[in-house]
Amino acid sequence: MRNMNDLFLHFLRDMYYAERQISKALPKMARAAESAELRQVFTDHREETQHQIERLQQIFEILGKRAQGVTCEAINGLIEECDELMEAMKEPSPVRDAGLIACGQAVEHYEMARYGTLLAWAKLAGQTEAATLLEQTLSEEKTADGLLSKLANTKVNTTAKAA
Repeated sequence: MRNMNDLFLHFLRDMYYAERQISKALPKMARAAESAELRQVFTDHREETQHQIERLQQIFEILGKRAQGVTCEAINGLIEECDELMEAMKEPSPVRDAGLIACGQAVEHYEMARYGTLLAWAKLAGQTEAATLLEQTLSEEKTADGLLSKLANTKVNTTAKAA
């Protein structure tokens, strides 16, 4: 990577890979959730993730590049951690739901960090159309994180503590 354009493209490819992996992980997380509300948050966010993948493809098109991912070890690790949690806690329970929320939020925070960076770089490069698409995705990630926090703080954590 020799310049900011190369760096932007690398991180874009990182997120393209990450979103595709997240899209595969969310249905497993939804099936593992005991709480119907948590299942719905994961299910709804999977649909959003599909739109986020489409937006990334649009950005690649704007840049005149082929949409392709580059392995993102960070997202692989976060998803592996969630898989390990589900394996260790085979039965649905409020405690497992609290763990699923924690795993989901770790993914959301990674995404928010990356999309925030990509957005700043797109603005710096004068890529207004790409910036608009990235801003929309960043907003969705923040909303998903907020929904998980609200669910954890108003219901799941208290129920898990009492279990």
